[in-house]
Amino acid sequence: MLNYGWIIPAVPAVAFVLILFFGKHLPRKGSEIGITALGATFVLSCVAVYQWIDRVETASGGHETLRALGRSVFSAEGGHGEPVVTPILHHITWWQSNGVEFGVGIRMDGLAVMMCFVVSLISLLVHVYSTAYLKDDIRYTHYFAMLSLFTAAMLTLVVADNTLQILLGWEGVGLCSFALIGHWWEEGANSRAALKAFLTTRTGDIGLMIGIIILFFAVGSFNIGASNAYAAGCFGEASGGSTAPTALYRRYDFATASAYSTNVADMPGPARTSGPQNAILKIVWKISAVHHVSGS
Repeated sequence: MLNYGWIIPAVPAVAFVLILFFGKHLPRKGSEIGITALGATFVLSCVAVYQWIDRVETASGGHETLRALGRSVFSAEGGHGEPVVTPILHHITWWQSNGVEFGVGIRMDGLAVMMCFVVSLISLLVHVYSTAYLKDDIRYTHYFAMLSLFTAAMLTLVVADNTLQILLGWEGVGLCSFALIGHWWEEGANSRAALKAFLTTRTGDIGLMIGIIILFFAVGSFNIGASNAYAAGCFGEASGGSTAPTALYRRYDFATASAYSTNVADMPGPARTSGPQNAILKIVWKISAVHHVSGS
């Protein structure tokens, strides 16, 4: 599963398409597709976690499993030795210009598999909970389609191997948040809540995009591995994870956390319907973002 990590976000993405086109014609209006897809995604994530643990145990003699499960690069000797377990990387170049590659790929490591497990589990529980909470809702099918797309976007940024792909996944999360928070858009308060959430997250995105641009000109690449290597060369491994990429994501984390916390706190009805899973999954992402490029 580590070598086919792209399947994990692909399953809920396919579910989104199936629910959108066929959901209304099914007995449970598409919710069965979403729950089945998330169940499969959760199982695949569990397999990935098991394979990563086995990979770490094989390399380290079974002594460092828990410490490595949340790290992007696992090193011996307390983090100051040579890496003994490196991420599983697969990358496809879409196009290249002046030596700069633009493409998509996966970076499966201890942190990625852990976050896939957490995100898929939470999303599965939200799917199951929503079947009763939104029972007989007029846009029941649409809700489950967007919820599946939300999960696909979140998992895309979790397994991303470059900052542009992270940005793409995050923008997908923001778009789905807008649709879910404004699910009952007929009421003016709900529409305003959705617009408020959209503008808040888009404002935070400015700092993220600026950081990605600065990091690109410093490193010469959008690749996370290249950013890690550059940071290690500039700051050294003894910096305690306080690297240039980490600083980029911490700044973005501060901007979105401070703004989004007030956003969720006073949102009306639909925010209490779709807001909890947005808040939980975004918190999961922000924790991941701070550590994903630093290996801490």
